[in-house]
Amino acid sequence: MNAVSSIEAAVFPDAARAAFAAAYPDRAAKLGHGLAGHELLTLEALAQLAERMPAASVEYNLGKLPLGVRPEDMPANGLTLGETIRTIETNGSWAVLKNVERDAAYGALLDRALGELAPLVEGKTGPMLHREAFLFLSSPGSVTPFHMDPEHNILLQIRGEKTMTVFPAGDEELVPAIRSEAFHAGGHRNLDWRDAFRERGTAVTLLPGDAIHVPVKAPHFVENGAEVSVSLSVTWRSERSVAEGELHGFNAILRRRRLPTGRISARPEAQGVKRLAYRIMRKLGV
Repeated sequence: MNAVSSIEAAVFPDAARAAFAAAYPDRAAKLGHGLAGHELLTLEALAQLAERMPAASVEYNLGKLPLGVRPEDMPANGLTLGETIRTIETNGSWAVLKNVERDAAYGALLDRALGELAPLVEGKTGPMLHREAFLFLSSPGSVTPFHMDPEHNILLQIRGEKTMTVFPAGDEELVPAIRSEAFHAGGHRNLDWRDAFRERGTAVTLLPGDAIHVPVKAPHFVENGAEVSVSLSVTWRSERSVAEGELHGFNAILRRRRLPTGRISARPEAQGVKRLAYRIMRKLGV
């Protein structure tokens, strides 16, 4: 069997694992991978997967969007999901399949990929928690607006070309503290965009076989190239990412009561007293 199409083949070569280990958890890093051309990641395989997934696990819309589009302004494309994927070369759309690890074959693929990285992760942020996988399909010229995600994330480019522009996590001019608090309370991932931000980001071009590590809540946007793009995102949480969310939740409670908010350190998992206070307050419904 071709090594590229086997889920038993190594996903991340030695050089990729070394680059990841040097960057994790705080810095973005370009990596390589071995899943380009995998039989589970063709358009037809993904269309069939999408058609058997629950409606709540798929999202799709027109793909050429402003970087700062509001969630309520996201336009529909007028097609079914299966039609969207099978004709994505010409329909100008964007689609995401969420939690594809719930399908046995894709779950095995996720486990293979993250299993190779787990020893590198555990020494820095502890066990990989809440492992998930997402598949992104984009028509030529599509744009994924400026946003952030709550997970540790590696995006693997499977087909086509895209450029991801990544910004530093923790920059409060890009993501004010009050926006982080709202995000961790269930607010939308899209962020307010200003053209002046662009020079603060690092643009990384991804071709099939390329990947990028994106730190937790590092703002980014994605611009697709001249061909259909298929990307696989493998994600996990850690005690650190969970702790950061708890501390933003605690600050939100303080802010609502007009009390001073606290600083979130570079190692939020060590701020145990505030985390405990937040959990108690949540339990009490404060």
